[in-house]
Amino acid sequence: MVYERPWLYPKQRAAIFDCKDVDGLPSRYAFIEASTKAGKTSACIAWLFEQAIQGKRGHNFWWVAPVYAQAKIAYRRMKLGLPRDLIKTNEQDLTISLITGQVIWFKTAEKPDNLYGDDVYAAVIDEASRAREEAWHAVRSTLTATRGPLRAIGNVKGRKNWFYRLARMAEAGESGMSYAKLNAWDAVAGGVLEKAEIEDAQKLLPEHVFKELYLAEASEDEGNPFGYSHIAACTVDGIAETDPVAIGIDLAKSIDWTVVIGLDRFGACCGFERWQKTPWDVTTARVGELIGTTPVLADSTGVGDPIVEALQKGRLYVEGFTFTAAGKQRLMEGLALAIQSRWIKFPKGPITAELELFEYVYTRNGVRYSAPEGYHDDCVMALALAVEKWRQVSPAMRDAVLPLSVPKTDSWMGRDGTTRREADRYDGPEYDLSDTGDWM
Repeated sequence: MVYERPWLYPKQRAAIFDCKDVDGLPSRYAFIEASTKAGKTSACIAWLFEQAIQGKRGHNFWWVAPVYAQAKIAYRRMKLGLPRDLIKTNEQDLTISLITGQVIWFKTAEKPDNLYGDDVYAAVIDEASRAREEAWHAVRSTLTATRGPLRAIGNVKGRKNWFYRLARMAEAGESGMSYAKLNAWDAVAGGVLEKAEIEDAQKLLPEHVFKELYLAEASEDEGNPFGYSHIAACTVDGIAETDPVAIGIDLAKSIDWTVVIGLDRFGACCGFERWQKTPWDVTTARVGELIGTTPVLADSTGVGDPIVEALQKGRLYVEGFTFTAAGKQRLMEGLALAIQSRWIKFPKGPITAELELFEYVYTRNGVRYSAPEGYHDDCVMALALAVEKWRQVSPAMRDAVLPLSVPKTDSWMGRDGTTRREADRYDGPEYDLSDTGDWM
């Protein structure tokens, strides 16, 4: 059998076939947020078929869609694109069997429990933003024994769904994962959509609908303490080439990341490092090299305490911060203030991905801030610590008050009855901002 891949425009091919993870290796999991009719389905049909013809007799390959009708669309498209003498089809089961013994199944995600049990050698989850999260769990389990690859494709549909969260994780540079976006203008440039058609849709559809369906941009969801438009306004292309005046450090626990972020006197991120799965002595040495003589606020909660103690030896400018519910709330409110007031700037990538996923919920005891379960918030914590230290060493920021748009559950009162603004004033040594080390 001689197979020739159908023509794909360059960005379409790169998103589905040539995807690499942060280490430059072929990504096992690829998450593609795409415009309607941008070519994501046709490219994944070709990808899944190529996975199948490279398999062995008896191997199973899955196409999973939110509902039966959508699975049948993909089934018919693949069936029409293949020579009849090379396949055997089953309309009832929605299967395409190759003459070499491999079977491609087209399944629905409507009942996730029905997806468990099989060994699958490659899978596509179509319209992933509309599929139930339990279906993703089931599909992932079927790839365990085979270590099979997966492509998850779909339009953007809000931010509170598993597809959006995993896309942000991939975009942030998680090992083994890749992220791509195909919007309508990419499809126009690729020659598969007409510019006039996109302009007509833009004219007739509500802005938030057009952004999601044609630009692959998520609409606003409630629950983010910083505000997506504010995060975007603070996002820049790169890191400032200046010296830091304040550094925040979040130290890794288990599979988390150690993150070090430096801010210059103007609030711009001028240093950003993160790493994981490193012995404590190596982490201590590496952090010591990065911080130089710059004022530091570091997470000293639990396992972070010994590292902070080690860093404080001979360094009077290293301060520990123990996370409590009240302390974390105050820290997050300070970060929200800095972002919504556009005081700080940070580069696009892991920092912005975590900020966009971060959530808050009201509880009896105040506001609880955290990343969704299973996701990282190390960059958010390090940035918040850096902002807190930056406010201390930057006199103009010491008297800032919380804007009304930030969730606020108590008054600015310290334990001793003073206002929190007074309690937060920096009473430590003054630092020469012209001599802040040579990091970054």
